[in-house]
Amino acid sequence: MENEEENNIVKEPYSGYGLYSYADYLTWDIDHMVELIKGKVFKQAAAAPRRIHQELIVKIITRLGNLLAGKTCKAYIAPFDVRLPVKSKKHEDIRTVVQPDICVICDPEKLDELGCVGAPDLIMEILSPSNNKKELQNKYEVYEESGVLEYWIIHPYEKTLLVYTLSDGKYIPSKLFTLGDHVTSGCIDGFVLDLEELFEGLDEI
Repeated sequence: MENEEENNIVKEPYSGYGLYSYADYLTWDIDHMVELIKGKVFKQAAAAPRRIHQELIVKIITRLGNLLAGKTCKAYIAPFDVRLPVKSKKHEDIRTVVQPDICVICDPEKLDELGCVGAPDLIMEILSPSNNKKELQNKYEVYEESGVLEYWIIHPYEKTLLVYTLSDGKYIPSKLFTLGDHVTSGCIDGFVLDLEELFEGLDEI
């Protein structure tokens, strides 16, 4: 497991192995997506996301877009920087910058020209073979600590969905949702995913 995490940590073109900030992040001239998690730099897969991953994003963001049209809440897809400050919103003090597959932000004050600063209300991550450990461990911790109200993890190959709901500062896991289930958000009014519809046709891809 340690080797897997080491392989995900970017070693070039960054000098040294210290902790980095969002101020550092803004200076990097790189041609691939990276994320900062508590100051460590994690690389995204070099290849483009798999087609199943993209199909799911299109289906979900279409439903969210239709639901949220004309409302305060806004939905975004990666690449979209979400900065998760601990004490200060200054660029040099922010140590976590993630790019969730899908996020929904209902507080307009958290949005600026660079993306989002502060916890989104809802974050969804669609797992791939290369990032399961990061999604399930590293991001879980920073999303919980930052106050993300709901964290949805979608497994496209197993056709499952797990929801973590924040309660008194700690995540409470749902049951494992599978085909036939309807998953309702507790923080985005009216948002429901029918997993039968969501995963329909993916076996043909």
